[in-house]
Amino acid sequence: MDFTELANSIFEQSIADYHKADDVDTPINNPYPLKSIEYYLYLKNWIDTVQWHLEDIIRAPQIDPAEALQIKRRIDKSNQDRTDLVELIDSYFLDKYRDVEVAKDATINTESPAWAIDRLSILALKIYHMRQETERTDTTDEHRAQCQQKLGILLEQQKDLSAAIDQLLADIRAGRKYMKVYKQMKMYNDPDLNPVLYGQKK
Repeated sequence: MDFTELANSIFEQSIADYHKADDVDTPINNPYPLKSIEYYLYLKNWIDTVQWHLEDIIRAPQIDPAEALQIKRRIDKSNQDRTDLVELIDSYFLDKYRDVEVAKDATINTESPAWAIDRLSILALKIYHMRQETERTDTTDEHRAQCQQKLGILLEQQKDLSAAIDQLLADIRAGRKYMKVYKQMKMYNDPDLNPVLYGQKK
């Protein structure tokens, strides 16, 4: 089984599990062994799925400003959790391929495997929700047709991105490419780097 075949199946499982209750406060029930790659993939998509719905909620026109602020801060934390997990998944690949002999002419990719997997997880969510739009009965035929066309594009994108990720992993495994993990060094959450936050210390 290709890596992305595994990843896509776990993403679909996570999305289906979330939508059993369809509630952003539903506790995660990760079915995979702790610290396994399957565990990380399920957790990654669960974070993405909850955040997807938080992004929907915060856009309600009549939302209470105090509630919106709480949700915005929850989204900020989710983004940090997402980034930390992506870096953890990249560390998994670094460890997995640490003994690979890298070719002298090996090149580095524009993005790491885990950041590409991050996009694949989001794509699984887009596909799920676009498919829902094609099945709505409270809208027009034109709307469903447009969404069906968009769904076709998303499915093609999923196929292409999956192939590219599997090829990248094959190249790393063969020593044709190498990878590094660059910490994102986000500044807005850091009280020592965000001027609004460290200005409060004065």
